[in-house]
Amino acid sequence: MDNENQRRFESVYSKKVRAGKRRTYFFDVRRTKGDDYYLTLTESTKRFNGDGYERHKIFLYKEDFNRFLASLEEVITHVKTELMPDYDYDEYTRRHEEYEARRAAGEFDLPQSNATNNENVTSPEAEASPEVVASPLTEVEAPQEPETPSAPVESEDDMSW
Repeated sequence: MDNENQRRFESVYSKKVRAGKRRTYFFDVRRTKGDDYYLTLTESTKRFNGDGYERHKIFLYKEDFNRFLASLEEVITHVKTELMPDYDYDEYTRRHEEYEARRAAGEFDLPQSNATNNENVTSPEAEASPEVVASPLTEVEAPQEPETPSAPVESEDDMSW
């Protein structure tokens, strides 16, 4: 692949959203041949058997940005106000913030017995973080109901969202 084609497939801006221990969303801005831009929205889900990741992609072009965003906001508002008005939509944000604060405080470091004197200990999150690569679309997995927490969050693996 020459440099021009390689440059075309590189992201010029990316945002990663972790959604629990199995699911990650990636929002990537990419460049077209004509120096235009489009978005790729990728859902990456770790397979249950541990054999890699399933990826689902949506390509969103600038002429659709406004309608897409308006429709997404409308649908989310409908669910929040009409279908599930009593649900605490901030629950998982609080749990994630709690987890990040505890992780920053060093509460989730691996035991030293897992590493020799000269090895760096890698966090489970770093090992589980998938890279976005081009892949064919796969069949969409049915959404799962989030579990209601019954205990404090001890690690990201405890986050069932």
